[in-house]
Amino acid sequence: MSDILIPTEEALAEAPPPTRGGGALRYVLTKIGGGLISFALVVVLGFLLFRALPGDVVQTMTRGRPATPAMMAALEHKYGLDLPLWQQFLHYIGALLHGDMGESYFYNVPVWQKIGERLWPTLLLVGVSTLISVALGLWLGTRAGWRRGSLFDRLSTGVALTLWSTPTFWLGMLLLAATSGWFPTAGIVNSDTPPDFFSQAVDVAHHMVLPTVTLVAVTYAQYQLVMRSSLIEEMGADYLTTARAKGLREDLVRRRHAVPNALLPTVTLVFLHLGFVIAGAISVETVFSWPGLGLLTYDALTKNDLPLLQGTFIVLAGAVILMNTLADLLYRVLDPRVRAA
Repeated sequence: MSDILIPTEEALAEAPPPTRGGGALRYVLTKIGGGLISFALVVVLGFLLFRALPGDVVQTMTRGRPATPAMMAALEHKYGLDLPLWQQFLHYIGALLHGDMGESYFYNVPVWQKIGERLWPTLLLVGVSTLISVALGLWLGTRAGWRRGSLFDRLSTGVALTLWSTPTFWLGMLLLAATSGWFPTAGIVNSDTPPDFFSQAVDVAHHMVLPTVTLVAVTYAQYQLVMRSSLIEEMGADYLTTARAKGLREDLVRRRHAVPNALLPTVTLVFLHLGFVIAGAISVETVFSWPGLGLLTYDALTKNDLPLLQGTFIVLAGAVILMNTLADLLYRVLDPRVRAA
């Protein structure tokens, strides 16, 4: 048996330190690859799922209008509905790879154009709601966690748990009934509003009150509960005891040491949850007739508009996948334990 060579201390000292660049690149590529695979599955699922819905597309398109069998056959041929399913799928994938999502059956415009028209109202609603939810959730979660067991903690946590378990559409309908006549209940701007920027902005903000309050009420609760739980875990850490032993005021211990370390799970949750908020806006936009992607998806579903359904499904599901991937990448940046793994 050959002798086992044990490196000397001098050799170990001269050896270059292990590099972590390969591990970081592998981590990024793995997460991006997983996101692309998930997106590919979404495309396939979206194509098959909506074709399994009950109802005939051509009959829905011609509902309420006289149509002969020859006209219905011509419509099926125009949109490729008379082809076998596998040929429809190949045509759909080929067009999608060239950036073409087809033409809406109901609106008679390219799907990308219709989605582009409805995208900014959804981004506006979700963006404002997310900013308010994050600020409110972090503030309430910090106060509740730092004063664990107090009356404020019990009340705020109880309210958060109740709102978190409340269906969004049900809460929206309650707000509609409770505030009838106080705020606009449909649309994004009134037709008689002056065209200047200030008047339009005020009118849009007035229309946003109810849908924003609905989204914030359901969303902030999750951020509050996660922030509270994270802060309670940090309160028993040794570094906080050391900070207090150095004579730091309790307010500085909380703001400079405890809160920044407790923020990590909440920050990653914001990115992780943002995609679901965009997708979950369907019910809110439908209740308040907010002209965004959610209402467009509902309209496409009721009209059996397959290209538009597939397009909105891909955009909404893609937003969830993108935000999940960004959350994974951000977690590695913020948490040194993940970088060291």
